[in-house]
Amino acid sequence: MDMFKNNKYPKTLLLSAAIGSVGLGLSFQASADQYSDAAKKWVNEAFKNSTLTKEEQMKEMEWFIQAAEQFRGMDINVVSETIATHEYESKVLAEAFSEITGINLTHTLIQEGDVIEKLQTQMQSGRNIYDGWVNDSDLIGTHFRYGKVMPVEDIMNGEGKDLTLPTLDLDDFIGLDFTTGLMASSTNCLTNSLPTFTGSALTGSSAKT
Repeated sequence: MDMFKNNKYPKTLLLSAAIGSVGLGLSFQASADQYSDAAKKWVNEAFKNSTLTKEEQMKEMEWFIQAAEQFRGMDINVVSETIATHEYESKVLAEAFSEITGINLTHTLIQEGDVIEKLQTQMQSGRNIYDGWVNDSDLIGTHFRYGKVMPVEDIMNGEGKDLTLPTLDLDDFIGLDFTTGLMASSTNCLTNSLPTFTGSALTGSSAKT
């Protein structure tokens, strides 16, 4: 090329640029390996009881890793009442999600009354207290009155399609009868816009119950 023949650029500069490009490529590879290694660790150590094979689990994990790439480094704060199920979500699943996706997820546990009080405060004021809430389905009427109920299927087929695990089947989940009925479609109560990854790999919940 002319630029090499005419020596317009010092060789040291060209070498530095080449090394920088290689280093950048290695950095991206190391980052990808970091999340894949984390996924393998969790599949082998914590998610052994699953209806999925390890290969199927890792395929779903790789989907999570790729889908989360644009959100890495983001901080998300979720809250729920203190019960055994939520303790597992807070201590195990939140850590797994953070390590596998690179999204910093904090799952806080508080008393049920505090969850309801803070939730209503956020819906009334519009001031963000938490990004995500885990609350009982008997509050669906409250969410509906505040205009905060969104059909899960609408999200899955619309703006959240790229963030919905392709192998997800809502029929695999128990409890949908508590949040359907007259409202027709499965519902998800959201109080803020945030990346919602809909999937089952992290819990191995692909079994019909």
